Amino acid sequence: MAQLLLLSPSLVLRRARPPALCHPTRTMPSSIAQLTYAQRAASHPIKVAQQLLSCIERKKSNLCVSVDVTTKSSLLRIANAAGPYCCCVKTHIDIVSDFDDDLVQQLQALAKKHDFLIWEDRKFADIGNTVKLQYSSGIYKIASWAHLTNAHPIPGDGIVSGLAQVGLPLDRGLLLLAEMSSASNLATGDYTATTVAMARRHTDFVMGFVAMHRVDEDEVSSGAVEVGTGADFIIMTPGVGLESKGDGMGQQYRTPDEVIKQSGCDVIIVGRGIYGGGEGKPDEEIVKSCQVYQQAGWKAYEERL
Repeated sequence: MAQLLLLSPSLVLRRARPPALCHPTRTMPSSIAQLTYAQRAASHPIKVAQQLLSCIERKKSNLCVSVDVTTKSSLLRIANAAGPYCCCVKTHIDIVSDFDDDLVQQLQALAKKHDFLIWEDRKFADIGNTVKLQYSSGIYKIASWAHLTNAHPIPGDGIVSGLAQVGLPLDRGLLLLAEMSSASNLATGDYTATTVAMARRHTDFVMGFVAMHRVDEDEVSSGAVEVGTGADFIIMTPGVGLESKGDGMGQQYRTPDEVIKQSGCDVIIVGRGIYGGGEGKPDEEIVKSCQVYQQAGWKAYEERL
């Protein structure tokens, strides 16, 4: 493992296993995944991770709703409809054509009203000083309102350090992209292992991963980390649908049971499966879809314990 960390990103990518079209189901060895959300909330060292785990337990919902719409009114409408049934609302704020400060204020008010966290899916991917400014400044000022954000690890540890300079004083949390749900992606093998190692060096700010399985437990399986040791990383998983299929543009879907029960992940991320694409289905349909995914995700979690 020590030798791996000395490799350049280009070498890591060349050594990585060829990307598969789907992620195989793994036998789950995780001691973390066998704890309740409440138990993990009580002992987690990162405040915002405590808040997320407590929210999941309180609402009996491990559902994160991804709201990828292009207007302020649609984003707020969907967040309001989905809010009572989810633990987190994920945004891509830079696709909102009529963004303004009032949008942020209303979204924060909805988060407080419905008891959910806000995750800006920014996927930072630059050197430390640049991401520090992207996170704190510009028109979006992401750190001022988003509880969570995420980053690609490819620039190295500096990206975490730069974001932490802004986020730590505000009690924010960072997710690293260790795996992706799209076909032919390069986040596999040694790249994923190096991402986990990076996270272990920054456990004051990195609270988890975007991943398809419990990537932190690969080290347990290999003997690199002893069972029951190390940080508690929250695994947030995209590409979730009620059926295992694709969308014709590379996205690959797995069911809540496959993600939570079989792979040991913690949060299911659902977007178009809830709001239907475009600017969103009617509110009552969004509510029904949220309830279906909330129940499916929670059932899979209870069966995992």
